[in-house]
Amino acid sequence: MTGSTTATMDFGGLSITYDERVLRPRPWTVAQSRWAAELLAELPDGPVLELCSGAGQIGLAAVARAGRDLVCVDLNPAAVELARLNAEAAGLRRRVTVREGRLAEAVREGEHFPLVIADPPWVETSRTGRYPEDPLEAIDGGHDGLTVACECLAVIEAHLSDDGAALLQLGSVDQVAALMSLGSGSLRALEVRRYDGGAVAHLARSDRD
Repeated sequence: MTGSTTATMDFGGLSITYDERVLRPRPWTVAQSRWAAELLAELPDGPVLELCSGAGQIGLAAVARAGRDLVCVDLNPAAVELARLNAEAAGLRRRVTVREGRLAEAVREGEHFPLVIADPPWVETSRTGRYPEDPLEAIDGGHDGLTVACECLAVIEAHLSDDGAALLQLGSVDQVAALMSLGSGSLRALEVRRYDGGAVAHLARSDRD
């Protein structure tokens, strides 16, 4: 982290370190971690996958007390570095694997997860200038805000366990509806919760009872 100015904040009881190379953790997203932890109590055994993990705070807070392994994936080398640092600080190093690379390439063929957490950038490219304090790659979701979210959806479709669940964060309920219309139809949104900073959708297999 040479040349970077780090900061630390409490996130769901964990001490999370971040810097200007990644998106500053949003306090409201602790609610996503708590929802994930609640779901894990009822989901089948297996590791949790977090896509676009950033500094890793949402996934780490979700599994901290659940006894589950966590696989974090992010394209940004700085995010990978910080997620590993935060896993170590949380005492979770042995349970956390952090992978650097594109989503579809970093998740391996044949891997399946009972819970997938996805936190893609969802700001429309034309609106990213409103957030000069945030790294562009951490917030730029393409012309409609859904470019990376579509990649997340494809990975969820391919790697979610049959009885699994996904929690995907976007900017609004309307964005969730737009994203689901672009998918293959193998997933459905069971519930969407709105928060001051965005929305989180609970997804499951369409053929799940």
